[in-house]
Amino acid sequence: MDIQTDYLIVGSGLAGLFFALKAAQRHSVALVTKSTALESNTAYAQGGIAAVMDRGRDSFALHVRDTLEAGAGLCDRAVVELVVREGPEVVDELMQLGARFSRETSGELSLGREGGHSQARVVHAADSTGREISRALLEAVARGKLKIFERHLALELLVEGRCWGAQVLELTQGQVHRFTAPFTLLATGGLGQAYLHTTNPRVACGDGLAMAYRAGAAVGNLEFMQFHPTMFYQPGGPSFLISEALRGYGGVLVDRQGRPFAERYHPKGSLATRDIVARAIVSELRHSGGECVYLDLRGKDPAQTRRRFPGISEHCARRGVDITADLIPVMPAAHYLCGGVRTDAWGQTELPGLYAAGEVALTGLHGANRLASNSLLEALVFARRAWTHAREQSPPALPAALPSWQGPGRDAPLSADQVEARRQQLRRCMWEEVGILRTAAGLERACQTLDGLAEESEALYRRHALDAGLVELRNLATAAQLMARGARTRQESRGGHFNSDYPQRDDAHWQRDTLMRAAR
Repeated sequence: MDIQTDYLIVGSGLAGLFFALKAAQRHSVALVTKSTALESNTAYAQGGIAAVMDRGRDSFALHVRDTLEAGAGLCDRAVVELVVREGPEVVDELMQLGARFSRETSGELSLGREGGHSQARVVHAADSTGREISRALLEAVARGKLKIFERHLALELLVEGRCWGAQVLELTQGQVHRFTAPFTLLATGGLGQAYLHTTNPRVACGDGLAMAYRAGAAVGNLEFMQFHPTMFYQPGGPSFLISEALRGYGGVLVDRQGRPFAERYHPKGSLATRDIVARAIVSELRHSGGECVYLDLRGKDPAQTRRRFPGISEHCARRGVDITADLIPVMPAAHYLCGGVRTDAWGQTELPGLYAAGEVALTGLHGANRLASNSLLEALVFARRAWTHAREQSPPALPAALPSWQGPGRDAPLSADQVEARRQQLRRCMWEEVGILRTAAGLERACQTLDGLAEESEALYRRHALDAGLVELRNLATAAQLMARGARTRQESRGGHFNSDYPQRDDAHWQRDTLMRAAR
């Protein structure tokens, strides 16, 4: 079945919903998402949106400086400046749409401070900012011409000289439909599921990145995975992020004896940027032989702490930890991909008709290491810029013939256990060899393992009947393979990429993006 629409959006996070909100006011828009509309990395974001909302204490120049410093020489300064300047506008738009952000008793926005920021500038909704933004946007888009297709998983982009939409698997019926549109936005988020330990939900499998690469678009800087320093440590339990806002609030990283240690690794201690803090924790664990470190909030006012962080307080209490009286066990986990599908300043990829926004995109904002709470900001700004550009384009006529679905393989579906075994092999390899601390030999081993997994996954995809698990395995294998190749190629240490065989930053040879394209 063909479904024709003016705009196709793949992904239901902040970038996809914000673009949809604007496009659906006058045009037909289809949004496909492989789970429910609310299940995305956005919904799990605790921290907030970094924006200069208090001109008396903060400035655009300071936000730009902090972003460039965190990005370790790889940010595009022009992109950083435009995103920072457009930040207050998009936050105001969200509030006009009904997003309810935390405020002080005076009525002013409550602005938090996180690692790497010189000023308090993080707009938040307690510690559940992403869920509140998703709620407001879903309520707003319901009033437009948007049609949301839940439980629909995009398989391949439709390419005939340009992008014309995507082949999409309807998961409930197992049927493949062709969604055609002159303009497509990829808003599929990241690929934290490539790692054994991650803060990301299970849906974050690099689907959009893998599809864009296979379609011929450039991807880059995939070696720069940001590891969040503080995931709640509970062996065998669900992943749960302990927001960086707790450290901005005054929480201190300590060892199992309650002794602060982060200052030994960087003058900013617990408030250094995420790459530095994550490596400090790993180094501390290797020295101590422990499995986790701790976050100490015991010196803060208990009532105020519970008011500021109700979700985190409740989650920890269910696991026997009172965040006002106990040390919170934490460890690093894969969190955010700073690279992605290469775009220009309007969200255009190299493939005409295809835009990308949010974590799936490489815009030039983050460089080698994302500044905390710049991710939601980037998603908003680039979704709006992509729409601004797309609406000015004259839709081309649909070609007479587009690629059709060739049908599933003839073999029975792989069992869930067979898919999961390969998925876990991939995740262990990535965590051990392409993790927080890397070596040249380890990256070479990873490339060999992941090249084999990618080849095997592609063959299984072609041979067996499709289901979500097999499609995700194929995409994860492609994305992980590219990440390992990028990390092996970059022979230096910078931002989220640390190779102990090349421990120094090398601007003479590596102050550039690592771009990759599929052989055509």
